[in-house]
Amino acid sequence: MVTLLNLLSGSVSVIMVLSGETLFAAILVGLAAIFDFFDGFLARLLKVKSAIGKELDSLADVVSFGLVPALFLFMLLRNNPGLGQAEEVTGLIPYFALLIGAFSAYRLAFFNLDTRQTDSFRGLPTPANAIFIVSLSLIAGEAPLFDAGVISSFAGNLWVQLLLIPLSCWLLVSDIPMFALKFSRGFGVSQNKTRYLFLLLSVLLLVFFRFGGIPLIIVMYVMISLFTEGEKN
Repeated sequence: MVTLLNLLSGSVSVIMVLSGETLFAAILVGLAAIFDFFDGFLARLLKVKSAIGKELDSLADVVSFGLVPALFLFMLLRNNPGLGQAEEVTGLIPYFALLIGAFSAYRLAFFNLDTRQTDSFRGLPTPANAIFIVSLSLIAGEAPLFDAGVISSFAGNLWVQLLLIPLSCWLLVSDIPMFALKFSRGFGVSQNKTRYLFLLLSVLLLVFFRFGGIPLIIVMYVMISLFTEGEKN
């Protein structure tokens, strides 16, 4: 049931993005992420495993965290005045953003078969990738509402937006080890140092950068993973 709420949120978000209601669409992505978290949390708490639940979860994630961020970036590029969308060639460029949805689907299918990804991840999880792209898109497209200073200028740069496509696709299917936020071995500090450090630094980023701290949190997540998980391997 919770998984279906994730899928429903993502489906409505697709409509909202295409209608230009990006703020509402982003809120729905946030709701989908919450539903996705509680879906896994309840499954672990109740010790319930279901084959159909696992597949349905991936299908929901393809929509909420694959198609939706791809459409966010598609709309952002299409509306970027620097692209010169009236020209035939450059008018096709925004469609490359849809590759993010395709690579997200591949990552989720591979995740279901990869036995290594139980307590940690390989590659950037689709929810984290979606949050990164959606938050940057909001900062760039809704600048008066989400004024993030230098981050706004960065997010609004055409070359940055174009670079997001190959970078996102690569991170999704890379073999980079990344830590999971789930406290599967209790809440003790010794076995969860990385998680507590991440949560503390995330709060600080939000305090100092407000909404602009959200994409920075994802960047920090990747950097911490490179240092901590890389040492374990």
